[in-house]
Amino acid sequence: MKKEFIILIVLLCLTFVADIILGSVILPLKDVLHALTGQTDDAIYHEIILNHRLPKAITAILTGCALSVSGVMMQTLFHNPLAGPDVLGVTSGASLGVALLTFGTATLPLWMITGWGQVIAAILGAVGVLLLIIVASVKIPQTVSLLIVGMMFGQFAAAIVSIMQSVSNPDTLKLFITWTFGSLSAVNWEQMSIMFPVIAGGIFMAFLLQKPLNVFLLGNNYASGLGISVARLRLLTILATALLAGTSTAFTGPIAFIGITMPHIARGLFRTANHKIILPASMLCGSVVMLLCDIISQLPGLQGTLPVNAVTALFGAPLIVWIIWKNKG
Repeated sequence: MKKEFIILIVLLCLTFVADIILGSVILPLKDVLHALTGQTDDAIYHEIILNHRLPKAITAILTGCALSVSGVMMQTLFHNPLAGPDVLGVTSGASLGVALLTFGTATLPLWMITGWGQVIAAILGAVGVLLLIIVASVKIPQTVSLLIVGMMFGQFAAAIVSIMQSVSNPDTLKLFITWTFGSLSAVNWEQMSIMFPVIAGGIFMAFLLQKPLNVFLLGNNYASGLGISVARLRLLTILATALLAGTSTAFTGPIAFIGITMPHIARGLFRTANHKIILPASMLCGSVVMLLCDIISQLPGLQGTLPVNAVTALFGAPLIVWIIWKNKG
């Protein structure tokens, strides 16, 4: 194992524990370890650690893995270093689903348009866009054209959301805006039982595709010459990305920049484009950064909790500018 992997694994363990310890109240490390190992009888610590901070930290890891892996696949598929999991419009589709639920059913009780209601609406919106993208991928053989179509789907969904926002009442608008901030604390153990296996399935698909994706880096014609079905590879890549990006967006809201930036950090650390290395490296990088962003968003002394989406943007936006500068436009 390369030393870089060892360093990332150690950082992951440290940030995972730090994310549980730090918050509006700093918990002693001893009490955290006792709660995690079932050696405490304190009901308050048990509730805070096991039913709030632990699922939140696991959600951060799952989200970091999902967005980072989908970012790797999109950058490979489109041969574009600035492609991310949202380029196919799946994230916008999830946002449209939540907007339709929030703004279109304002007369429903609050509990029906939050929690599972938002998750189901986001999943339906993401699946709807996914189906359109799959149809487009069959009809449109050019990868660049498919990228444009995906972006147009996203723009169309975003336009509908903007129109609905402009005519909504302040209460429902606030509810939707809060969802767009992104949150890792809304996932409970019941929702984790759905989120974890779906994301694990998407990651498993990505690892099954790592060999053909390596060949695809050399170009469509080269891949076809080696007997790889480019159309099938593209379809499976889109499906895996949609599972990962759609599921993470459904449960945590839209979280930007992680999918775009983490593959570049992994490539910079390991000096390779080999997916056998970049996929697990991106997962580790994404998990560590998501945990760090969660820690920053809830540092003691802050009035309330900062939106995770804002913290990831503060980290990711300068890095994207650096990538463009490095590539000289």
